[in-house]
Amino acid sequence: MKTLPFDVLPFQKNILDWYHANKRYMPWREDPTPYHVWISEIMLQQTRVEAVREYYARFIQTLPDIYSLSQVEGDVLHKLWEGLGYYNRAKNLKKAAQQIITDFGGELPNTYNELITLPGIGPYTAGAIASIAFRQPVPAVDGNVMRVIARITGDDSDITENKTKQAMTNLVQQIIPVTEVHHFNQALMELGAIICLPNGEPKCSQCPMSTMCIAYHAGTQNELPVKKKKNARKIEEKTILLFVDDREHVLIQKREQKGLLHGLWEFPSLSYSVSLEECQSLFAPISASIKKIVPLPSSKHIFTHIEWKMNGYFVFLNDKKTSDIFRTSLLPTISELYLSSDTVWATKEELQKVYPIPTAFKTYRNALEETGRQVKQLNLFDGSW
Repeated sequence: MKTLPFDVLPFQKNILDWYHANKRYMPWREDPTPYHVWISEIMLQQTRVEAVREYYARFIQTLPDIYSLSQVEGDVLHKLWEGLGYYNRAKNLKKAAQQIITDFGGELPNTYNELITLPGIGPYTAGAIASIAFRQPVPAVDGNVMRVIARITGDDSDITENKTKQAMTNLVQQIIPVTEVHHFNQALMELGAIICLPNGEPKCSQCPMSTMCIAYHAGTQNELPVKKKKNARKIEEKTILLFVDDREHVLIQKREQKGLLHGLWEFPSLSYSVSLEECQSLFAPISASIKKIVPLPSSKHIFTHIEWKMNGYFVFLNDKKTSDIFRTSLLPTISELYLSSDTVWATKEELQKVYPIPTAFKTYRNALEETGRQVKQLNLFDGSW
């Protein structure tokens, strides 16, 4: 790890002056209580600021403190988080809130070493909370900060390696000012987020550090930081099935309490792709209960290590008298279809307000808004919809 190629005091002044003049509005910055900082930092993991603002406001309104978070029912918590992805973040928030009540008297601990003992809080998040909420002079080194440091110092070490991150953390520790530590850490992150960009051309002409930046003067800003290529994602194919009865209820089920998206609600599916003809053949044994099968758009969703490639179908049932029999007696006879032990017929309103459906199924949730149009076009259910 290279040392800083300039004096610390000018570095601190330049970046703090720039931050105070250019920082973006964020509600948690306006009211940086420990709870607010904690919630915002967890939400901001793997998620853009623009996407977080609305979720943050709704979350704080519904769960305004640690106690309410510790007591929230699982589906309510997941519904608040719906669309943000990485649902373990929400689950760890509740676990941490319970631990805070048990071990810390209901108050978020104010030191890095205590914060890092809580579920879902790693080195960066502990540093961010300790410095922003409690003004502790500790680093908060995320991807934005590593990119800034790599370019300014001309460091070509692989930032995916722990030793590189530790070296950069040690360097940041050396340049944190005695005062304004909360602003300094945020300034480094902000610079990486809106000026020292990860993709495309960094805005070097607008950067307060360009005169000090080795990469800028060497013309290597687009080559840094060095980051090892990730392994190729595993591809999984799925066929999503929207079973709809004549009351416009759709069948959903709760995923197992383990694995990907555990404990959330989903539409039944097949673990492979099928054509319309194959789908009709699959359900031929129970075709007397099915009015029509209609193709849906294809979709894909990318997780960290897995990519889902999906196609789907509406499966319209004959009438409401058969819907529960269909769910409990007929569907289980289709061996290729996985059904959990927890299934319900849900209305559109319940999908919006009660049951958390992961973003992975967004295309098929949106398709449900078109069910009325589909029914009219296909002349299903004699216009009863």
